[in-house]
Amino acid sequence: MPPRKITVMKFGGTSVADPEKISRAAERAIGERRKGFGVVVVVSAPGDMTDELIALAERITPQPADRELDQLITTGEVVGISLFAMACMARAVPAISLTGPQAGIEAVGDASRAQVRRIRTKTILKHLAAGKIVVVAGFQGLAPNGDTVTLGRGGSDLTAVALASALKTGRCEIFSDVKGVYTADPRIVHDARKLSRVSFEEMLELAGSGAQVMQARSMEVAERFGVEIHVRSAFHSLPGTWVVSKEKLMLEKAFVSSLALDKSEVRLTVVGVPDQPGVAARVLTALAAADIPVDMIIQSAPSQAGVNDMSFMTPKAFAVKAKKALEGAAKALRAERVDLNEAVAKISAVGTGFRHSPKIAATMFTALAEHKINIHMISASDLRVSCIVDLAQGEPALKALHKAYGLAKGKR
Repeated sequence: MPPRKITVMKFGGTSVADPEKISRAAERAIGERRKGFGVVVVVSAPGDMTDELIALAERITPQPADRELDQLITTGEVVGISLFAMACMARAVPAISLTGPQAGIEAVGDASRAQVRRIRTKTILKHLAAGKIVVVAGFQGLAPNGDTVTLGRGGSDLTAVALASALKTGRCEIFSDVKGVYTADPRIVHDARKLSRVSFEEMLELAGSGAQVMQARSMEVAERFGVEIHVRSAFHSLPGTWVVSKEKLMLEKAFVSSLALDKSEVRLTVVGVPDQPGVAARVLTALAAADIPVDMIIQSAPSQAGVNDMSFMTPKAFAVKAKKALEGAAKALRAERVDLNEAVAKISAVGTGFRHSPKIAATMFTALAEHKINIHMISASDLRVSCIVDLAQGEPALKALHKAYGLAKGKR
């Protein structure tokens, strides 16, 4: 019979980067087993192995086929789970490593960005009933055609949260090289403060704004199925940050909880678009047909000549493809040209109640103006206000806003 209590623990690449760190992570998993838990561990590829495998592929061809690239980079997680299971067994604790398909993770969608369809837990539960620590490869699943496909960057987070949901654990431990979720990146803002709790909604906005803590899609699954997440350090025993429902935080007033700086996107502008009905639809349809994600959309007011400009933000990996798609649309619409700007950064303030508090946006714009930081684009929601600035001004903007919102240690 499987154990009544099951815990899901996920270790990121930096947490299992070498044999010593793998051994330390294995000790944590063994410690949970000693407490009476059935332990399921999700492991990423060690260290920078995924990036190294991608670089290896690009030495063969600058544009490797998505399917073959998936076949290559999933081997990184296989290395990680095998070594982790060995580390457990070296300590006389039974363990078994399972790839995503072996663990019953079924996926749908294209290679490199597949989605979890369902998880058949029979195999995992069988091994837990036998007293084993089950070590599952993150980031991968089984496609209907029998291929192993990956779940997108940060997909191990999604694997862990989906497993916690399927196994009905109610919670998931995410271990990495950070101690939790901070008011800003502590590597840039040295007086950034660690948050004890943050809502699913805020965490989703932070992930979407470029904070490298959790994958955005994993937050969506966690919120939908009520899986609380504990983001904590793999190298310290102190509590980290709990990601919980907004109701548990009982938030009553508007405030900024954290800031995010994203340097991974580019700005594309279609210059001189005719000011006519249906033009925006044709431009966006061209991007959608090329399967290009769009983050922000800004359209300028029409000039006296009856034309305007349309600007978009998209990840750098899609820059060339997006420019080509837009150039085709621009030609058909007789627009002037398509500009690509890679030297931009997105700075975002995330919190709650923004829609009813214009002071939050005003504080951002005032602080940036005082530091002579020009704003290129703006977008806002009830949980987030984002600005696009020059890349060189990204970090100064982050520091200025962190001070303006009073987020430093000891301020709250």
